[in-house]
Amino acid sequence: MDLNVSPPLTENRGSSESAADGPRRGMSKTQILTLISMASVNFSSMICYSILGPFFPNEAVKKGASQTVVGQIFGCYAVCNLIGALVLGKYIVQIGAKFMLIAGLFVSSGCTIMFGLLDKAPAGATFIALCFIVRSLDALGFAAAMTSSFAITAKIFPNNVATVLGSLEIFTGLGLILGPPVGGWFYHSFGYEVPFMLLGCVLLIMVPFNIYVLPSIEADPSNDSFFGLLTQIRVVLICFVIFTLSSGLGFIDATLSLFAMKTFNLTSGYVGLIMLGLSLPYCLASPLIGYFTDKYPVTRNAFTVTGGIITAAGFFLLGPAPFFHISSQLWLLIIMLGLIGFSLGMTAIPTFPEIITCAHEKGLEEGLSTLGMVSGLFGAFWSMGMFYGPIVGSVITQNLSFQWAATVQGSMTFLAAFLLLVHSLCRRHPQRVQEERQSTEESTPLLSG
Repeated sequence: MDLNVSPPLTENRGSSESAADGPRRGMSKTQILTLISMASVNFSSMICYSILGPFFPNEAVKKGASQTVVGQIFGCYAVCNLIGALVLGKYIVQIGAKFMLIAGLFVSSGCTIMFGLLDKAPAGATFIALCFIVRSLDALGFAAAMTSSFAITAKIFPNNVATVLGSLEIFTGLGLILGPPVGGWFYHSFGYEVPFMLLGCVLLIMVPFNIYVLPSIEADPSNDSFFGLLTQIRVVLICFVIFTLSSGLGFIDATLSLFAMKTFNLTSGYVGLIMLGLSLPYCLASPLIGYFTDKYPVTRNAFTVTGGIITAAGFFLLGPAPFFHISSQLWLLIIMLGLIGFSLGMTAIPTFPEIITCAHEKGLEEGLSTLGMVSGLFGAFWSMGMFYGPIVGSVITQNLSFQWAATVQGSMTFLAAFLLLVHSLCRRHPQRVQEERQSTEESTPLLSG
């Protein structure tokens, strides 16, 4: 029995439908259903991803895991997500975008439920091994869902990629915001198993829902590879920007709470409220930045560079940096978190459509295969940063200070924005010379006296 509400979209049909939808003010039925599907995926996946923070580390320590091992359990998620994004992005056409998304949701829901049963496992090596296995499988499921989600969104909304992705980031942010307090409340009220069971079942409900509403997309595989994308210096620099952004978020997640508690004598509840200062500006900025950069694509580079510089300034003042000789102030910390959250939206949202543009300029085919590789590349560098940020940031914080760790993170973010700016200026100069030469040749008379 076919549960699809619409017939499969082929590459040609998808392109013609997008072109036809361009002048329309409203969205087609396929686009509306896709938007609902992607929003549900982002929200449910992120809320399940973020529930571990408030209580799992303490439970793991009770089961015989050290703080280092707990960090490795969290870190393996990013590593497996990185590998999964690259492999699944390459073979999205062969696997099928819709099947990949649904299978990813199913795996993630099962792993979330299984995580709720781990407290029944024997303490010690058995518990730790099961944590690594379940967390790794969950990362692969998440990579499948997110990689296919990005590719499907870019395919169904080719002229409004940044707008749609920016709007979907609202649901991503809501999932990240609600996950810790919801998970913590259910944990304190009903015990360890209930948060995972409840949210895992919510994610499981998304499987038949997306089977029904999500359109199928048929496409032909291509011979292009990630190396073809990475031969472009601009793509490499944009990926470096993506890496610095996610590493900054990972650094904040791993170190800010302890710094705020120690420096300002705050409770974990107040730290959670402070973290809203990072998430809410990002959620509010993302759709606005997406809409503006879709309407004026030439501004993508300016937003990425400007946002990167502002993000770097935010990290420099987060501590603040020791060479500023400014003492740590709670009000300054909150303002800088808000600034970083807003500038992250400025920087991150334009990067995905910009890589797509670079891929088409390189000569890669306009289709699901290329979109899958762009999605995989984006997810891989984002995961790489999420792995690097907490580890390196924690090491620097432990051996030096939070202030120096934030300064190093800000310096790396500034370097990425600066290199992208220099490349853009160098790229623009030959284009101007060529345009001036063409205009001169056109204005030169064919016959001279």
